[in-house]
Amino acid sequence: MTKRTLRGSLLLSVALMPGAALAQNAGVQQSVTLAELDVVATTPVSSTGGRGAIPLYKIPSTVETVTAADLDYDRGTFNAVATLARRTPGVNLSDSQGSSGRTDLTYRGFTASPVQGVPQGLAVYQNGVRINEAFGDTVQFDLIPPVAINRIDVVTGNPVFGLNALGGAVNIQMKNGFTWQGTEVTVLGGSDGRIAGSLQYGKVIGPWSFYFAGDGMNDRGWRYESPSTIGRLYSDLGYRTPDSEFHLIAAGARTFFGAAAATPVDFTHADPRAIFTYPQTSTTEMGTIQLTGRVDVSPSWELAGNAYYRRFSQQYIDGNDGNFEQCSTRSSNRGFLCFEDDGFSPAAGQSQLAFRNQFTILGRNNQRIPFTAGVPYGTIDVTKTEATGYGGSLQATNRDKIGGFGNTFLVGGSIDVADYSFKSSSTLGVINPDLSVTTNPSNPFYGNIPGLGTTQLRTDAALGIAPSSVIGSNLYMGLYATDTFDLTDALSLTAGARLNFARVSTQDQTGFSPDVTGTHYFTKINPLAGLTYRFNPGLSLYGGYSESNRAPTPLELACANPDRPCLLPNSLVADPPLKQVTGRTYEVGFRGALPNFYAGGLMSYKIGAFRTDLTNDIIQLATPGNAARGYYVNVPATQRQGIEVGGEYTSEFVSVYANYALIDATYQFNGTLSSPNNPLANDGAITVRPGNQVPLVPNHQFKVGFDYLVLPGWRFGMNIQAFSSSYYRGDDSNLNPKLPAYLVLGLNTSYQVTPNLQIFGLITNLTNNKYANFGTFAQRGNVVGNLTINDPRTTTLAQPLSIYGGIKYAFGADPVPMAEPIIRKY
Repeated sequence: MTKRTLRGSLLLSVALMPGAALAQNAGVQQSVTLAELDVVATTPVSSTGGRGAIPLYKIPSTVETVTAADLDYDRGTFNAVATLARRTPGVNLSDSQGSSGRTDLTYRGFTASPVQGVPQGLAVYQNGVRINEAFGDTVQFDLIPPVAINRIDVVTGNPVFGLNALGGAVNIQMKNGFTWQGTEVTVLGGSDGRIAGSLQYGKVIGPWSFYFAGDGMNDRGWRYESPSTIGRLYSDLGYRTPDSEFHLIAAGARTFFGAAAATPVDFTHADPRAIFTYPQTSTTEMGTIQLTGRVDVSPSWELAGNAYYRRFSQQYIDGNDGNFEQCSTRSSNRGFLCFEDDGFSPAAGQSQLAFRNQFTILGRNNQRIPFTAGVPYGTIDVTKTEATGYGGSLQATNRDKIGGFGNTFLVGGSIDVADYSFKSSSTLGVINPDLSVTTNPSNPFYGNIPGLGTTQLRTDAALGIAPSSVIGSNLYMGLYATDTFDLTDALSLTAGARLNFARVSTQDQTGFSPDVTGTHYFTKINPLAGLTYRFNPGLSLYGGYSESNRAPTPLELACANPDRPCLLPNSLVADPPLKQVTGRTYEVGFRGALPNFYAGGLMSYKIGAFRTDLTNDIIQLATPGNAARGYYVNVPATQRQGIEVGGEYTSEFVSVYANYALIDATYQFNGTLSSPNNPLANDGAITVRPGNQVPLVPNHQFKVGFDYLVLPGWRFGMNIQAFSSSYYRGDDSNLNPKLPAYLVLGLNTSYQVTPNLQIFGLITNLTNNKYANFGTFAQRGNVVGNLTINDPRTTTLAQPLSIYGGIKYAFGADPVPMAEPIIRKY
């Protein structure tokens, strides 16, 4: 990080402030004063209403917040991730699935993804419970109804949030009957046949409260064979006394998405709605029950905790190119079907004949399958992941002064246990001219999609093509303590640490992959230290250092041997040890809020710089000659660093925000990685050098938007997001042209017809920009008929111009003023 870059960012922030202020309506003279000081939950167990929350100016790291009002702005998207991406500096989305409901969220170069196999670098909590799923640490934001979210905080540099908080933690706090009352019904519709609706209800009766929210959505998607169906329920029963509060929470969801994969650019050039082989569907179900509570055990001590039970199930059905061919002349099975084996060489002392025979495909009864020339072989791969998780957290908070100085001390612990199972099978099929993969019941060597416990296709040596069945368990435990001490009225010191312990156990149930069976242990103590200085109520400085770690997931541990790679994410075959990822983060910056900044408005701003150095980072690689097969490896070092600048001006009738982020995510080692379909690879290998960019992370991100009260009851808003170019996944050596830079424009409007009735509209991608924020490489060659992949690049084109509109009717609470002011709290 150079001084010149930091100095430039400071100048940019100063330039943003008058630009925002000029958008103020000159006729507005009423002043907007600072609301009650914003507080932030600094641990998963804390809430903004408890003693574990600390004023923002005392936190020695970055905090980004989106509120229920921000989420309401994007109600037509039905996705909270869209709001985070629109408002938060440093956040970009990568859509590998072709659905707005299942995008990868990347913050500062660290990812939270719903896709099995993507290395995860963010910890995500909902009401204090870690919701990174047990098997692959995936994050399923699509299971959370946005209408029920009260606020989302993105907190960096805080190891108290436990495993995976390499780039930070996403802390989601849901609504309850004490924070939201009334009844609200929303119905909307729009592009691609979208029909959706939501209901929320909240009420307080004496010391009791009740809150319920439910939503549903169905559309056909903007690509072929890509429908989406979402159903989600959330409820909260609360009880509160002057010195305690308890909540019993229950939630459930089911989502279905189709055509979840990138498309060769050869196909999208002809038709932007094109997909590759299908079916490619994912079905996810979740149910959870949770008890949370806090008690003031004395005037200065608070005890808070939670306990939960969570059930998760996810199934993929995926039609793929089979990568099958006639067994080679070096095999005694010439004339039968073999798995493509060009990328492998026999081990020392093994004959070519014996080695090649291991790739012969065997059917359900272990019979060899005759090869037929001209058949476009495919497979229907089915995977199912199930997990049952339970656990809890307990935390004590003390606010006794020490020597007359303010002090907040927290000590706590957590335990998370999960039992999981993973099953997969592959069925031989054919690729049809419309790119569907189907079976042929009239052919004895083809079959209908079987039950997952049924043995299907495998190679003679069970390499890659083999049914799998794995069971296992995770045990994650943590102990932490932090203290924030006011050295003076302006200067505060924060120090603490967390001990993380992880045990990951897996057992093979098929006999094909005995190396999967094993138990692995990971421990680390992660320290935290930082200082904040409040120059005045409108300006504070922060700086801090912290460490973090991520234990390898069961999926990564079970697929870490390049000699026995996996057909990802369908099979697990090998289990050599992987090391845990460790991170060291440095942050510095200043922030503040200025009341009566211009014409009575409120100006908030933030400027910060960060750097995170990772050791033993885990990445996914493909196998030379067998691109569908892959494995995980530790690499010596990677780095994320950057600058974030933001400002927002709000008054009674206008809100304007702008932010910029420079994200530099790089490899910091010399080495050779596998990338078989990279067109500039050397026999499937690429060379990585220090300074090479991590793929799919744009260096520059700029976001700006406004919301204006045009007339009493009528609001109009616009937002722009611009991202620089980024490298394709698989181009870690940065040799190929990048994914192009892109800009996306959105509009939003609403009209309050009566105090209870509102009509609204939303337009996304107003200019119908045909851009892609995800890209990778595929194998060249004929697929079926005259459909051939000549260009190895594959992308997922983003959602085109889409228009949504609806009505919202609210009653049972205070009516909405016809000229409701636009005010955000800080």
